[in-house]
Amino acid sequence: MTETLPVLVVDDEVPLTGVIASYLGREGFTVSVAHDGPSAVEAARERDPILIVLDIMLPGFDGLEACRRIRQFSDAYIIMLTARDEEVDKVIGLSMGADDYLVKPFSPRELIARVKAMLRRPRVSADVQDDTTAISIGRLVVDPVPRTVAVDGQPIDVTRTEFDLLAAMCAHPRAAFSRRQLIDAVWGPGWYGDEHVVDVHIAHLRGKLGDDASEPTFVRTVRGVGYGMGPG
Repeated sequence: MTETLPVLVVDDEVPLTGVIASYLGREGFTVSVAHDGPSAVEAARERDPILIVLDIMLPGFDGLEACRRIRQFSDAYIIMLTARDEEVDKVIGLSMGADDYLVKPFSPRELIARVKAMLRRPRVSADVQDDTTAISIGRLVVDPVPRTVAVDGQPIDVTRTEFDLLAAMCAHPRAAFSRRQLIDAVWGPGWYGDEHVVDVHIAHLRGKLGDDASEPTFVRTVRGVGYGMGPG
C-alpha cells in the first residue's frame, strides 16, 4: 500500500484479532481493534475507518446490530465474519449494510485479497451531478456545492453515500432508477457485491428525512425497478 489507511478489526477471539491485525499491518494499514459490539460502534465513530472487519458473534450486542448502528453514520466498507456457512446469515448481514461476507475458518491471505479488491474499486467521492445549482423538491433542498441537505430549512445530517444517492436521483427527479444504476452513479461501475445494499442506505436516508416509505414525500419506491424522487 502506498498510503496508510485506517482499518477496524472486531472479533471477540483475541488471538484471531491479533493475527488479522498483524496481516493488515504488514500491508501498510493502520489497524484498530475492538472485541464487543458497543466498542465496535464507538471505535467506528471515533476513528472513521475506511474498512471494518466485523465478526457476527460478539458480546454486548452482535455484529449485525453493530453493522446496523455503524451504517447510520459511516460509509466504511464492512466485511462480515461468521463461523456458520448459512444463507440466512449472509442475507441478514447484507440487509444490515455489509459489503462482503467471509466464513470461518478462512485464510488471512484470502481476507487481505478481499480487502485489496474492495479498495481498488473505491466509492465515488466526487459530486454525482454536473450541475452546481441547488435542487428543490417540495420542502427538500439538496445543494451539491456545499453538499448539504435541508428539509423546511432545517439541515439534515447525512453520510456521503446518502448524499450521493439523493443527489443522483434529484438530478433527474422524474426518472426511475434501478439499484444497478444507483450503484454505478454512487459506488462506481466497478463495484461488486449485493445490490440490495442500496436499500439499506435508502432506508436510513428516509428515516433522516422523516419520509414514510408507504406514503413517500421525497424518495419513492418504483415497483419492479428501484427508486425515484417525489411522492408515489
